[in-house]
Amino acid sequence: QLRLVESGGGSVQAAGSLNLSCVASGYSTRNCVGWFRQAPGKERERIASITGYGDTYYADSVKGRFTISKDTTKNRFYLQMDSLKPDDTAMYYCAGTGSWTCATFRYWGQGTQVTVSS
Repeated sequence: QLRLVESGGGSVQAAGSLNLSCVASGYSTRNCVGWFRQAPGKERERIASITGYGDTYYADSVKGRFTISKDTTKNRFYLQMDSLKPDDTAMYYCAGTGSWTCATFRYWGQGTQVTVSS
C-alpha cells in the first residue's frame, strides 16, 4: 500500500530549473523524506533530506542550488532544482525512512529522469 511517486523530471538546458514532486501514499511526510539520484556508472547518492524535526541535509554537489521542502498537509514533498548543470543529469528518486530520523532509507519511488543539456 505504501507508495512514493515522483514527477516533474524532464529535459532542460544548463542554468535552467526544475521542480520535482513526490506524492506519498501510505507514508507520512512528517517522517524523514529525501531525494537521491543515480547517474550512469555511479552509485546512488543522497542529495537532500529533511528530518521530522526540520533539519536539512544537502550534498556538497547541490548545496546552494537545490532546496528540499515538504507539505505535510498534502503529504507531498519537493525538490526545487535551480542553476542546473549537465552533471545533474541522473535518475532522481524520492525516498523515506519511516521515522523522524534519516539514518536508513527503506522506501523508494521508481524514479524520474532529469536530463540537463549544455
